[in-house]
Amino acid sequence: MRAIRAAAVAAVLPLLIAASPAPVTLTPAEKAAAATITSSRLLAHTRFLADDLLEGRGPATRGDRLAQAYIATQLEGMGFEPAGPDGSWFQPFDIVGVNSKAPETTLFRKGSDSVQLRYHEDYIAGSGVQAPDARIEDAELVFVGYGIVAPEHGWDDFKGTDVKGKVIVVMNNDPEDDPKLFAGRTRLYYGRWTYKYEQAARMGASGAIIIHTTPSAGYGWQVVQTSWSGEQFSVPAGSEPQLQVKAWVTEDSARKIATLGGQDLDALRRSAQAKDFKPVPLGVRWSVALTNTVGRKQTGNVIGRLPGSDPVLSKEAVVFSAHHDHLGVREGATAGKDAIYNGAHDNASGVAALLAIAEGTKALPRPKRSIVFLAVAAEEQGLLGAQYFAAHPTIEPGRMAANINIDGINTIGRTKDLTMIGLGKSSLDTWVTGIAATQGRIVKPDQFPDRGFFYRSDQFALARIGVPAAYFDEGVDVIGKPAGWGKAQKEKYEATDYHQPSDEIKPDWDLTGAVEDVQLCFYLGAKVANAPKLPTWNPGDEFEAARTKALAELK
Repeated sequence: MRAIRAAAVAAVLPLLIAASPAPVTLTPAEKAAAATITSSRLLAHTRFLADDLLEGRGPATRGDRLAQAYIATQLEGMGFEPAGPDGSWFQPFDIVGVNSKAPETTLFRKGSDSVQLRYHEDYIAGSGVQAPDARIEDAELVFVGYGIVAPEHGWDDFKGTDVKGKVIVVMNNDPEDDPKLFAGRTRLYYGRWTYKYEQAARMGASGAIIIHTTPSAGYGWQVVQTSWSGEQFSVPAGSEPQLQVKAWVTEDSARKIATLGGQDLDALRRSAQAKDFKPVPLGVRWSVALTNTVGRKQTGNVIGRLPGSDPVLSKEAVVFSAHHDHLGVREGATAGKDAIYNGAHDNASGVAALLAIAEGTKALPRPKRSIVFLAVAAEEQGLLGAQYFAAHPTIEPGRMAANINIDGINTIGRTKDLTMIGLGKSSLDTWVTGIAATQGRIVKPDQFPDRGFFYRSDQFALARIGVPAAYFDEGVDVIGKPAGWGKAQKEKYEATDYHQPSDEIKPDWDLTGAVEDVQLCFYLGAKVANAPKLPTWNPGDEFEAARTKALAELK
């Protein structure tokens, strides 16, 4: 995948931020419809979906099915039509669950010396294969820097080194020292853990160990512990290359392994910042065996549609999306301790916003283009539902006008700003900044660009097939609060509640800001649905070629 042309983005962003965008004219009908989006509606939907009765909405569980049924019946009650295969509300698909049992301790050896790591505290290991066991036997560890192969940047961390049957040790981000490479501090897909494992498999490695740091991951070690424990899901395996073992280690553990190999971890990481970096064999060997329980199950996306009014444009659609799943119930929890990952913010609240927008849409004069509401499954397992929809679209990709994705809503009150993840990537920016201006707000780019948020939610799967996408995060300049308070609240959530049982509705939630944010999404969808032209990716964007291909393939 081509990386962002950093220079183009750098040229666009200052103009978007510094200029005073012309407010978008909102019609009386649009304003009246947007008024149906209220705090009480958002809270009510969230309260049901995040209830203990749904048991954390883990994929292919009873709670998952309840969430799907709730969304479908809500859309049906509003008067939408089913838009899944065969006239159904649902787009079912198979997933394979693998529950791996890793050893409580594991040894890394070099000669007569060794380093012992404890499972959960020091390392996490999961199976890369859908088989009863996964095994690495006496494989050498090789430090490969960022583990990136990016010909368009003249970057290759492997330099022809044969890592077949070996275990790569890799950093969990991408180079950020040079703003001309990899968009500087803005993380691209090359920096995502999913890419690391995919590239390691393509290179023939037997396993891959990602070095966790909170800055490079964007979250603490506790998120790795919860997200990678218990049953892990993926789509049924095909002929693609696979790793035997996918692992993480803490930074301290990585330092011990490097020292065992006669290397200094910090020096290794510094050397990896340059294009001329070459892999460093550590001389350390690792054997590990995982015992897997494997089962094939089924989950599904929920799809509803409001047909457009225009005979021609109704073939096209604005797609609103949000994921309905979360992490289920913690295995082996201590008696009396909360074990349900309710996922109130992530992403019961996003589905609540989806349903609130649907209700507002029904209150509009019917738009020219169709509007599709897509609640996708298994996002927490690697965007599986969105990827399945992208691979089996119910609308041709070239006819998807835009994707507006919602993954969490603002719970800290009204803000003077709104964050658009991926600001500078598409013509949707003009609509977004103009609508925000009517609300007396400004639009800011990603406040945490080094965390790669654009590649961590469902719009990424649709962007890869060419669909221009808008994805938002709450603003951080909270009205009535001191500077820095909003950013601190976001960081607090990520440190204490993200992917934890504590992600529940809190007494101090203030959804007044969420109402404005969700109304902006609603207005954006309405404007795109009635616009004479389709949105476009900006020239040179990484997804522009996919859009060109999708439009050329229209029948």
